[in-house]
Amino acid sequence: MLTKQRHQYLLASLQSQGQVIAKVIAQQLAVSEDTIRRDLRELAKAGLVQRVHGGALPISPAVGDFNTRLNIATEEKTQIAQAAIKLIQEEQTIFLDGGTTTQQVVQQLPKTLKLTVVTHSPSIALGLVDFPQIEVILIGGKLFKHSIVTVGASALETIHNLRVDLYFMGVTGVHSSYGLTTGDLEEATMKRAISQQAAETIVLASSEKLDKVSPYRICALNAVSSLLVNNQVAEAVLTSYETAGVTVIRA
Repeated sequence: MLTKQRHQYLLASLQSQGQVIAKVIAQQLAVSEDTIRRDLRELAKAGLVQRVHGGALPISPAVGDFNTRLNIATEEKTQIAQAAIKLIQEEQTIFLDGGTTTQQVVQQLPKTLKLTVVTHSPSIALGLVDFPQIEVILIGGKLFKHSIVTVGASALETIHNLRVDLYFMGVTGVHSSYGLTTGDLEEATMKRAISQQAAETIVLASSEKLDKVSPYRICALNAVSSLLVNNQVAEAVLTSYETAGVTVIRA
């Protein structure tokens, strides 16, 4: 079998099975595991798979730049945002992550809601300027332009001195075995630190992120309080997350 044919076989297996196990594929194709691992390295370099120990998993499409992600699952993100707002109580202090789903949360917030919102996203902060009842705390630091959020040592120092009631976390990948992931190491560190300072962490996850993996792990599923998803997600998918120890809320 030619290299191109093996690559097509690997991608088809990944789509149908949700994972590729190098040892199993090597047996099926009667080639060495080293050959399959090399194929997976090439597919990963092309951005088509996410390599993991022993094989590969589907890569999340949510690792594109901010403007690209604005056009992915917009209706679904609006529904998730509306459900997220129902979890907020008057006069709470909440942390809104950067991202396109939390941007929808801002757009759906009632103007009369009295809150303190902490964020490391300049976009989120600017979106709250016209909310007279919301106090905004913007965390400074080095601007990570890809996601339009601040990162780095000074941002982390501020976060470690915070306490918030709710943290609405954005991710690019949710997987029952590999947990919550994102596309940048510093972002993963920030998200993990914020979650540790929150009484509750609620992950906002549109369907294109489910059963997908990105390069950098934030934490295990059971390290957060809830996973908020669209109610159209298959029950079998949600059961695997519940088994992993997280409460699933359907929007």
